[in-house]
Amino acid sequence: MVESRSEAPLDMVQMMVNMGPQHPSTHGVFRMVLGIDGERVVSVDPHIGYLHRGSEKLCEGELYTQIVTLFDRMDYLSNFNNELAFCMAVEKLMALQVPERAEYIRVIMCELNRIASHLMFFGTMGLDTGAITPVLYAFRDRERVQSLFEAVSGARMMHNYIRVGGVKEDLPEDFRQRMAKLMPQLKQGIEEGDRLLSFSEIFLARNKGIGVIDGKTAISYGMSGPALRASGVPMDVRKDEPYSVYNRFDFGIPIGEKGDCWDRYYVRIEEMRQSLRIVEQAMAQMPDGPISTPVRGVLRPPRGEAYARAENPRGEIGVYLVSDGSDKPYRVKVRPPSFCNLVALKYLLRDCYVADCVVILGSLDVVLGEVDR
Repeated sequence: MVESRSEAPLDMVQMMVNMGPQHPSTHGVFRMVLGIDGERVVSVDPHIGYLHRGSEKLCEGELYTQIVTLFDRMDYLSNFNNELAFCMAVEKLMALQVPERAEYIRVIMCELNRIASHLMFFGTMGLDTGAITPVLYAFRDRERVQSLFEAVSGARMMHNYIRVGGVKEDLPEDFRQRMAKLMPQLKQGIEEGDRLLSFSEIFLARNKGIGVIDGKTAISYGMSGPALRASGVPMDVRKDEPYSVYNRFDFGIPIGEKGDCWDRYYVRIEEMRQSLRIVEQAMAQMPDGPISTPVRGVLRPPRGEAYARAENPRGEIGVYLVSDGSDKPYRVKVRPPSFCNLVALKYLLRDCYVADCVVILGSLDVVLGEVDR
């Protein structure tokens, strides 16, 4: 007769797993140290700083006109939006009045940039959930926008186009013809992408009810932009504190209901449609006239400080600027939306599956160049 052994309880060991900084789906050089129990995440320790270049400190050694290029490289998917935020801060300090035509050009470029950024998000969100086709559709339309940017600014990405007092140069002669062709293509592309991915059974299963955060908690973490609006908070700087000529346009603020990954995804789909509405109105209203207020080649704003805020594709970007009266700023401090949204990651990843980590991180749409600066 075989003796039966008493079964002792198994020892449970929490495993530490590194995700990143070279993991192919972590959206940049970002590292998460996950404590896992089986397939469940029980703790997370985010690590940033792998892409730190000291951009804010570099601003102190650059002329005001040179700093625009540094803002191009912070959030490299929102170049025009970042350029605008910095130029607004300098213009506020110098009490400059920007010509109307320049303001309309700025809005058109920024809203097209919002669409291009959200198209990138749409494609990568599909990749994060195992869908390859959406990114091909997204890049088709994104390239059309980037080609227009190249025609306007001379560069596909690092544009250095918005300048203190206006814009670098006027729109190309065939701009309206290009826009007449581009707008229907973007509308069709957004509809195709929506039908392709948004209500796919697998995509819904991977996103619905995952990474939920309510509006009150999102605000307490300092979230903004689509990540906050997905939690039901209709906060948008373009509406709450209109800048440039945004108060002249009729557009909506899409919001979500549950604050999960799918809401954060679909808010951006709807935002692209609203951006197209803004661009159409701006094209119809844009007047002729000068594209820049004459300023000195070497700017020397008066002593003082200024803060400007704007709505970039990832949320509220703020620029705090201190001038000592010289040709270089005494201090430049950025309030970056991706960094602030990333603060909520520990909350979002609580008790989720390891497979959901990439989806939750992807739904925040962070750009590490702006997080690390």
